[in-house]
Amino acid sequence: MSLVELIAQADECGLAAGGLACLDRCVPLLGGDDEILRPLWASLADGADWARRLAEARGGLEAQAPDAASACEDEAAVLARAMLAAAPDDPSGDALRAWADTCSVGALQIHQLLDASDDGSAPVADRREGRTEDMSPLVAAELRRQITVLELLAEHGKGGLRPALEASTEGRRVLRAVVSRRARGRG
Repeated sequence: MSLVELIAQADECGLAAGGLACLDRCVPLLGGDDEILRPLWASLADGADWARRLAEARGGLEAQAPDAASACEDEAAVLARAMLAAAPDDPSGDALRAWADTCSVGALQIHQLLDASDDGSAPVADRREGRTEDMSPLVAAELRRQITVLELLAEHGKGGLRPALEASTEGRRVLRAVVSRRARGRG
């Protein structure tokens, strides 16, 4: 099943986890530490305080200043900040579905921008619809993670949150390594 189909079929918990996981993987671009979004994950599990925890995460990430970056990383950071800004205060309804979709596209675009082996010739929309030939490794891994998160939540409901967070954490480590490697290349 394509990523687009999975998002279309996801329930509110799956959509919230899918959007949050995409944002969580992009935290290295925002200068945040690995725990900054953990309270939002807890909110999905306990169903409480999403709006307050989202406001705290926004405040924490706005206070962070990432190191000097390349133009490519600046563009990627703009996309990540847009994902954070678009997060709905209420994780339900049409706004949640739109946010999950926006985060999916944004995270794939970020990975495409940062992947030195990706020439950007295939639109992200094609990747989300299942056309994956000649896909670069970084983009392919991000696509797999997005699919995994949505499948975990579809299959296990809230019981899929922990493994979804683990998949997201691994993706964040990968992106952090890519950003670090690019910074060393500039230095």
